[in-house]
Amino acid sequence: MDLASLIERNAAFTPDKPAIVFGGEVLTYRALHERITATAQALKAELGVGRGDRVAILSLNHPDYLVLLYACARLGAILVPLNWRLAGAEQIFIVSDAAVKVVVLQQAFEALLPDLDAALPQVRPVGLDFGPANGLGFGDLLACAAGDGRNPHTDLTCPLLIVYTSGTTGRPKGAVLRQEALLWNGVMSQHMHDLTSDDHVLTVLPFFHVGGLNIQTTPALHHGATVTIHERFAPDATLAAIATARPTLTVLVPATLQALLDHPAWTTSDFSSLRAIATGSTIVPPALIDRFTARGVPVLQVYGSTETCPIAIYTRMGGDLSRRGSTGLPGLCCEAAVVDDDGNELPYGSAGEIVVRGPNVFFEYWGNETATRDALHDGWYRTGDIGTRDEDGYFWVHDRKKNMIISGGENIYPAEIERVLLTHPAVADVGVVGRPDPRWDEVPVAYVLLRGGVSADADALRSELRGHVLLHLARFKVPRDIVFVEDLPRTALGKVQHFRLRDRAPED
Repeated sequence: MDLASLIERNAAFTPDKPAIVFGGEVLTYRALHERITATAQALKAELGVGRGDRVAILSLNHPDYLVLLYACARLGAILVPLNWRLAGAEQIFIVSDAAVKVVVLQQAFEALLPDLDAALPQVRPVGLDFGPANGLGFGDLLACAAGDGRNPHTDLTCPLLIVYTSGTTGRPKGAVLRQEALLWNGVMSQHMHDLTSDDHVLTVLPFFHVGGLNIQTTPALHHGATVTIHERFAPDATLAAIATARPTLTVLVPATLQALLDHPAWTTSDFSSLRAIATGSTIVPPALIDRFTARGVPVLQVYGSTETCPIAIYTRMGGDLSRRGSTGLPGLCCEAAVVDDDGNELPYGSAGEIVVRGPNVFFEYWGNETATRDALHDGWYRTGDIGTRDEDGYFWVHDRKKNMIISGGENIYPAEIERVLLTHPAVADVGVVGRPDPRWDEVPVAYVLLRGGVSADADALRSELRGHVLLHLARFKVPRDIVFVEDLPRTALGKVQHFRLRDRAPED
């Protein structure tokens, strides 16, 4: 059995039921299964995709994104989602690091192809909605479908996803998730949402995040429900879809929740179809939840990370939602604890690092034994987040132990920005931290120490940094402000103390 078997079985039970709705078109479970089968056959027959081979995808949300996921599952291959908000150099680094064999991409991102061909000429491009000059269109690929579309020794223990997360050294790490991680994640999603085949999920968060892909979307398909997909989040389209398509469930991060609240149609929109909204990815302001519950929509919190697929801790439908600010209890199929720096479990009420263990936890960081060893201890994943538990086992997340900034649901590590800023001849050192922002939750702010005898203008430096956007840095990572300082707080070993800079950031 592989993960695609769940789609195959749903196609047998309810062949004519809508599985995916996209752009007014409906893909039934029978049609979805047939397309997965044909894609697996074509990838194997035409492109030689074997067990363990990596296939990357660079696309907005699209039904064939999911088709490719399950086709890889059938083949025992591994899908590598590429964040379309990253700069081209960042995407090419991931393709190279994962030793990708095939890149499937939309025409909107074909500008990557010349650089991809120059850096990695062995990679085969496939156009999802066009025919690249040096590759195949997806339709042409499907025309090559032949054979059984399976590889030997493929089952739920096979890796299925390599999802890259930003690294503290400025280079991303690829978290490897097995097929079984998605299976058990789906079981916990069912438990969290009381998910059934009668549900209708609206997905507006990007599939390159495990949240958009796995909190509700893949679990809904595993349980025979219907999923309506939007290419990307837009507040007006989301509100209109809730009113007209009448979904029962959706996932929104705090930034997208706020965008709905700020929309002129918020007060007149019909939310009566929603059984619940799930939210997470960062600490969720209780006042934000209050605005939705006042409209009669329960808000469920989910805590996790790329490394946990992501469901690890959650509040559940029909459960206790009265503990203000709590992200809930450990999931049905995993464990969670709060530990000290030595890994010893702490008593209730004591703050420490949250750790998670279970079949949903990632297998390794791709090709990075050191990072894997640092993150996994006796099967426990050390999240780097600080939290507490009460005597009933409910968790509260208080802060991020690491320096990660979450802006509009996107993860940003200061080292990524610092690495680019330090290439400027006027910059001697720099520390980047997150500053609270009413729209994006956080925005990056850079504290810059200039070289002796050198002057610089903050606006000019930001303009130069924007010049790196297309090549080295995603646009959303450009600091909102640059503050020049005479010194930076440091440890005894000379490392910049980011937590001290964070204490200063809201005042600037």
